[in-house]
Amino acid sequence: MFHLSFVWNFVAKIRVGKTVSWFLDKHYVDVYASRYTEMEEEAQMKLTHVEGEPYDPDNSGFISTERFKDLLEAHGSELDPHKLEVLLALADGNADGKICYQDFVNLMSNKRSNSFRRAILQGSRQLKGCSLNDEVGLGLSQRLVRHVAYETLPREVDRKWYFDSYTYCPPPWFILAITIAEVAVFIYYGFKLDRLVLQVSSPSFLKSPLPYHPQLRTQAWRYFSYIFMHTGIEHLSLNMAMQLLVGVPLEMVHGALRIGLVYWCGVLAGSLAVSVTDMTAPVVGSSGGVYALVSAHLANVVMNWSGMKCQFKLFRMAMALVCMSVEFGRAVWLRFYPPAFPPCPNPSFVAHLGGVLVGLTLGVVVLQNYEQRLQEQSLFWIFFCVYTLFVLCAVFWNIFAYSLLDVRMPPVP
Repeated sequence: MFHLSFVWNFVAKIRVGKTVSWFLDKHYVDVYASRYTEMEEEAQMKLTHVEGEPYDPDNSGFISTERFKDLLEAHGSELDPHKLEVLLALADGNADGKICYQDFVNLMSNKRSNSFRRAILQGSRQLKGCSLNDEVGLGLSQRLVRHVAYETLPREVDRKWYFDSYTYCPPPWFILAITIAEVAVFIYYGFKLDRLVLQVSSPSFLKSPLPYHPQLRTQAWRYFSYIFMHTGIEHLSLNMAMQLLVGVPLEMVHGALRIGLVYWCGVLAGSLAVSVTDMTAPVVGSSGGVYALVSAHLANVVMNWSGMKCQFKLFRMAMALVCMSVEFGRAVWLRFYPPAFPPCPNPSFVAHLGGVLVGLTLGVVVLQNYEQRLQEQSLFWIFFCVYTLFVLCAVFWNIFAYSLLDVRMPPVP
């Protein structure tokens, strides 16, 4: 680890042409980290003074908050105002009177540790300055990022941090790719089956290699691929609307990896829940993944109601619940409607409930920990272990329960 004195000496050289924002850029942090062996000897030779004042004379890895504020006052005008506010919150939040070097590194690399989050949340004052929503003169893309920040993040410091760091690279590709694939598959089978409304009524609908069918449960890909088939255009439309309106903003904030984790966990939980509780029914539709994302987002909004500043949040939450209820009601009605080709029943609705359970547990933990490492969250591991246990139990159930219970299976499509 670099000596802290070298960091402060480097900051002090701002006045000869460097900028603090350059120093805070993650790219240059990574470059300096890769050149550690070359620079360590040079760093040890640097003075532990900035303009005659000692900031870390003992090379302890800490600097006093008073000295830290002095640096901010001297060079803060060259910082982005939002990052300056975060730095000030970091300084004010340390009751022991000193700043850790690693917290400063976490700031520079746009990754904030738990100690960094606690330092801000336990600060002795609120962040000063106007809110992000009061800023004017923003371009279209900046207004979109600001809108997404207020849609998904409950804390002003997180919203400002996200507004500064988001670059549209990479774009929210995961939700868009899944949506395009689902629409393409639906159009393909629309022409193949010669129908768009209630495709499930076609005798060839379940002959596709994509839907989950209890007689074909040994084909493991069907536990995931069923999301690309939908019972009709009404089913597809409701799912796509919720998937895009909720999934894209969430992916812009939390990234494809985290949103993909919640989505696919909801998908798998949905098909496994059907195989355990509705053992004779097939499964189609992306409702397991969609309901995991939507329920996680709605739970996050409720849990942080006072901090969420999105417009008309009560009305919009009510509309989301109405859409979910309508789609779920349609699925329940279809399940118990006389099937077009008995004895094979219509697709199950239980996948919706599996997605909701994933969203209210694993999904909430993911959305609650913006810019925090999930592997450091004990609650994440608790829910992840519970989910893994459920998957293992469902796998054993599929292996042994059907024969032990002598379930009367529908014929192979």
